[in-house]
Amino acid sequence: MIEDNFRNILKQIPEGVELVVASKSRTVSEIEEVISCGAKIIGENYVKEAEEKFNAIGNRARWHLIGHLQKNKAKFAVKIFDMIETLDSMELASALDKECKKINKIMPVLIEVNSASEPQKAGVLPENVEGILKEVLKFSNLKPMGLMTMGPLLDEPEKIRPFFKKTRELFDKIKAIYGNSLEWKCLSMGMSDSFRIAIEEGANLVRVGTAIFGKRQ
Repeated sequence: MIEDNFRNILKQIPEGVELVVASKSRTVSEIEEVISCGAKIIGENYVKEAEEKFNAIGNRARWHLIGHLQKNKAKFAVKIFDMIETLDSMELASALDKECKKINKIMPVLIEVNSASEPQKAGVLPENVEGILKEVLKFSNLKPMGLMTMGPLLDEPEKIRPFFKKTRELFDKIKAIYGNSLEWKCLSMGMSDSFRIAIEEGANLVRVGTAIFGKRQ
C-alpha cells in the first residue's frame, strides 16, 4: 500500500517540486519502506520522536522539522535535522544559531508564516516576516532559504488557496528585494488534501503523510 500510494503521489508532483514525507507517529519500518521506494526527505513534527527514528535510520534520507520547535529543544534539533521549516521567532533563531555554532553547522531554515493570522497558531504574521528575516540574516550559522505555511484547517482544501497565494506573493516580494544575495528558493506549502492546490500556487516543497501511509491509528 505504501509503495503504491507513494508512487501515485510522485506522479502528481511536477519536476522542480520536492516531496517531504510527513512521518509523525509512523513506525521505523514504515519510514524505511518509503525510503526504499525513493523518498528523499522525511518530515518530523517532534524532536524526541525524530531522534529515535534518526538513530535507527540515519542519513539514508534528509530530515526536515515540520512541527513547532521549542527553543529548549534546539540543541537536539540541530544534530538531527537538515532543515528547520518552522522558524517562528527571534528567540528560536538565537537558540538555533547558538547551538549550531557549537557543532560548526550552518542550518537552512524556512520562516513559518501564519498566513491566516490565527491567534492560536504558531508562525510569523505576514506583515512581520520581512522584519524577522532582516534580523535572522545577522546570525552567522542560520541560512534562511524561504517560507513555509500551514494555512488554516478548513472543510474544503480549495478555501486554503488564498492563504497559499498570499504566502507566495510574500515569497516573491522578498526574492525581488534580495535578488541573488540570498539563496531564497524554498516555498513549503500543502499537505495530503491540499498539495495540488499548493503546487498550483507556487509551492516547491509539499508535506504529505496520510495520502502515503493511510490514516493514523
